[in-house]
Amino acid sequence: MTAFSLRSGAFADGGSIPRRHSCDGLDVSPQLEWIGAPAATAAFALIVDDPDARGFVHWVAFDVPGEQASLAEGASGGGGFGEGRNDFGRSGWGGPCPPSGTHRYVFELFALDRALGLTGTPTAGELRRAMAGHVLGSGVLVGTYRRG
Repeated sequence: MTAFSLRSGAFADGGSIPRRHSCDGLDVSPQLEWIGAPAATAAFALIVDDPDARGFVHWVAFDVPGEQASLAEGASGGGGFGEGRNDFGRSGWGGPCPPSGTHRYVFELFALDRALGLTGTPTAGELRRAMAGHVLGSGVLVGTYRRG
């Protein structure tokens, strides 16, 4: 499996996610870009979760076209790719909203050998099962957020 670079213009790896991307702000998905994905990539899938809240899922996205190398700020809900159900119980991005302390948010982008063609709003677990055997590589970006 090939590792590639995932980054954001909104925050550095390990850095603080701006308030505008959280429940305390506009709650819009951050801009993301990636470099070095495998040449054979047909589609991308993304899972964003909070390991400090037992893996609480903030975003499930799939079938992002393989020729794409970024997602604009606010891309969630904009079409062009599928979105699954987050642990807030809705489709698309749900920004950081920790009950206390500083939490980490892990953005993991998967390069896939084919589009998954999932329907409805799959959970992160359903997406992971559908991706099994089709992951060519992945990129990881970690951000933090603390309310107040």
